[in-house]
Amino acid sequence: MKKLIIRGGNPLNGEITINGAKNSTVALIPAAILADSEVVLEGVPDIQDVHSLIEILNDFHVKTEFKDNVLRIDPTEIQSIPMPTGKIQSLRASYYFMGSLLSKFGEGVIGLPGGCVIGPRPIDQHLKAFRSLGAQVDDQYGVITLTSPNGLKGNRIYMDVVSVGATINAILAAVKAEGKTIIENAAREPEIIDVVTLLNKMGANIRGAGTNVIRIEGVKELTGTNHTIIPDRIEAGTYISLAVAMGEKVRINNVIYEHIESFIAKLDEMGARMTIGEDSIDIERTDELNMVNIKTLPYPGFATDLQQPLTALLLKTRGEGTIMDTIYPQRVKHIPELNRMGADIRVDGDIIRLKGPCKLTGAPVVASDLRAGACLVIAGLMAEGETVITGVDHILRGYAHIVDKLKAIGADIEMIEEDE
Repeated sequence: MKKLIIRGGNPLNGEITINGAKNSTVALIPAAILADSEVVLEGVPDIQDVHSLIEILNDFHVKTEFKDNVLRIDPTEIQSIPMPTGKIQSLRASYYFMGSLLSKFGEGVIGLPGGCVIGPRPIDQHLKAFRSLGAQVDDQYGVITLTSPNGLKGNRIYMDVVSVGATINAILAAVKAEGKTIIENAAREPEIIDVVTLLNKMGANIRGAGTNVIRIEGVKELTGTNHTIIPDRIEAGTYISLAVAMGEKVRINNVIYEHIESFIAKLDEMGARMTIGEDSIDIERTDELNMVNIKTLPYPGFATDLQQPLTALLLKTRGEGTIMDTIYPQRVKHIPELNRMGADIRVDGDIIRLKGPCKLTGAPVVASDLRAGACLVIAGLMAEGETVITGVDHILRGYAHIVDKLKAIGADIEMIEEDE
């Protein structure tokens, strides 16, 4: 069992460079199998989710090579193999294989995916999109069987709720469908633009990514290409939160400011001292921060994935505030852990209520999911004494080389492995 040991209170100085976006990468990898020759992805983060996806590709007889953040994917010998169980179930993002296999082979058998447990993440919008394109969908005990006896045909798809996953899966399924597909009420996240950019380089004909209406003209074939992944806005927001909390002078490199504008606006409101550069953000120490209210919304609103990392920073601010997560209201498992460290937070229905500032003290805590883990790392760096975090595998799913990055700017942090 892996544990993170953090001895808090150290001021942080130096630079951190942000990796390619995890939420792009996990969709770009399944998208790449639609090509009939090699796809090269650059800036791929060295995280557990990527290694899991590579194993799944290898099960499909796709050749891969992953070195120095460059992933080569050669799908020329890919086979349509049923994947009802195993690795495909342990990773939520593996559901993108539904769209790409349906597009590539007109069929697919995929076990319902897992990932972080933060309340229901229904895939009904994904399945609705597939059916709109003419697929037959059979859902038996969590195994989805997709077939398209008459081929996929373009159609109008209206998303009942704004969903990044369903929007991407609909694009993957429609990209080779006969005729025109229009996706309405589409999600607008930068990761969707990234996936569409790759597909268009491969020869797809997709317009409107980044708006709520996406138009797709089906094409007959897609070819290999090279693509550099956008920076990870959630990783950027996490390290910026940490720098505002404990930094003297910290620079965060490889950031697209426009992708985290709503997040930066909240830090401005708090009174954080930041200088926005072309692709970097400089953060200087601020002793007095004001409490703010947070409401998560679909992009370009405040990202649900940054709710938890920011919660730790809010414990440094003065006043009373609330957090409302309209995307995943059940994203609250970090709250009892923070309270164990001395926070004053309560969950009141769908609202998290905070009072600050709080003096945090190190304690044994459990990371229940990826972003809860990020929150506890920040809290541990803020706290007096030693914090021991278990559930570390969740954190490693989304943050590459987190220990090395934090050590390099002065954090007292180590990862140890113990027999369970």
